[in-house]
Amino acid sequence: MQSVLVLTPVKDAVEHVTDHFRRLDRLTYPKDRMSVALLESDSTDDTYARLSRLVEQYSDAFRSIRAFKHDFGYNSPRGLPRWEPALQMARRTILARARNQLLFRALSDEDWVLWIDVDVVSYPADLIEQLLAHDRDILHPDCVREPGGDSFDRNAWTDGGKTPMHALRGAGGPVRIESVGGTVLLVRADLHRDGLVFPPFRYGVESAAIRENHLVWGKGEIETEGLAAMAHDMGLQCWGLPDLQVVHA
Repeated sequence: MQSVLVLTPVKDAVEHVTDHFRRLDRLTYPKDRMSVALLESDSTDDTYARLSRLVEQYSDAFRSIRAFKHDFGYNSPRGLPRWEPALQMARRTILARARNQLLFRALSDEDWVLWIDVDVVSYPADLIEQLLAHDRDILHPDCVREPGGDSFDRNAWTDGGKTPMHALRGAGGPVRIESVGGTVLLVRADLHRDGLVFPPFRYGVESAAIRENHLVWGKGEIETEGLAAMAHDMGLQCWGLPDLQVVHA
């Protein structure tokens, strides 16, 4: 049976990490084929202390479980929400770096990497089985705020960013998409080993897979959209599962 590494970057997530571990523990995929790793950075609460206790608590629950800490010295200005457009270039750059740090520290001999954000609060217990059943190199379910609602993760799209995942429902299986988000994202581990990462810079200025001009950072794609553009340049195809929904806080 194939092995899966579940990766989660966290910051100021003390209210989510306990339930995150409970959800992972409820997954029906064999735990002796699941590894878990998290990276905490720049928190202003006691996320890392809570995380360390949880890693000890669940030490025998998975094939392996680890928590890493790496601070980047980045904190959003007070009073501004994290989705404020003026913050996006800096915030997404740090998130890309955090994902890459976690990936390089945690990946061992696993067959697949499953990225799950800590504030994804609901997904089916057989999530891993459903994703692996399609045997696609890069696969992204639809992340929503409520079942049946519009897509919350708008970093997954096609048609140059014009068509989000919820507009593709009813396909009954995987559909081709041009970009992916990271709320829940399955990647064949060998692609990461081959160099597929999350660019912390505007990637792909000459690539056919990027949008004409992003409203915030102009030309090029970063973080998860950058990964999708890089995958395209590596000759790979990204896929979406619009009829499989996961719920974000």
